[in-house]
Amino acid sequence: MNINLEKATASDAPAILAMQKAAFLPLLEKYQDHDTNPANETLERVLGRINSLGSHFYKILAEEKMVGAIRIRWYEDGRFWVSPLFVDPSHQGRGIAGEAMKLAELQHQEAVTWELTTILEEEGNCRFYENLGYRETGVIEQLNSRATLGYFKKQ
Repeated sequence: MNINLEKATASDAPAILAMQKAAFLPLLEKYQDHDTNPANETLERVLGRINSLGSHFYKILAEEKMVGAIRIRWYEDGRFWVSPLFVDPSHQGRGIAGEAMKLAELQHQEAVTWELTTILEEEGNCRFYENLGYRETGVIEQLNSRATLGYFKKQ
């Protein structure tokens, strides 16, 4: 499968938001993390991320069709932060997210470290990032009684 990243534009925002909501809604229902879950974000928030000067927001394309998105934010000290990363549920389980992460890292070889968070109770997500070379930092944040956010880093 041919996977590519392409810069998102404002006109992509409604489709990105719809995919984001579909991808994160099961986690919202499971963990009830209403204040932090991307399924609760607004179109204005997505547009703000797309238009931010401090980040790149990419559409993930599989065979030239948008199937997800990844946002990369960078800091002056060489830290690159991934959030969000998602693939539409109808395209999950095909290696698309992993390929998108690898492509993002290749496009931003100036990064000193890559960082992200994920819900620690989602063991599959944790394994996914660990298989890509990310390691838990030991920093955690309790979102609520159901969900714990874990911080991961890749050098």
